[in-house]
Amino acid sequence: QVQLVESGGGLVQPGGSLRLSCAASGSIFSINVMGWYRQAPGKQRELVATITVVGKTNYADSVKGRFTISRDNAKNTVYLQMNSLKPEDTAVYYCNLQYPATGYWGQGTQVTVSS
Repeated sequence: QVQLVESGGGLVQPGGSLRLSCAASGSIFSINVMGWYRQAPGKQRELVATITVVGKTNYADSVKGRFTISRDNAKNTVYLQMNSLKPEDTAVYYCNLQYPATGYWGQGTQVTVSS
């Protein structure tokens, strides 16, 4: 089993920054993709960014140039640096660890962008 614990959410003004962290524990295998997804009220969960174990990244168009995903393989931790935040970034952000056959989710952390 794998446990994912997110931290770093909160309330920020438009144009501000936040950094999310997600630490994975349990039975971690080296071949995996870690990522962040978000779900706003009344909307489906959507991809924000993913990163492979060798550092290949993928971003949603809506966050390109503003968000940066990174990971520390030694710590089994993935980060999401969010800059130039907009009200439309408001959502619950979920960490994901994906293997070819299965995946795991964190409990989510709330990010609210509001003045």
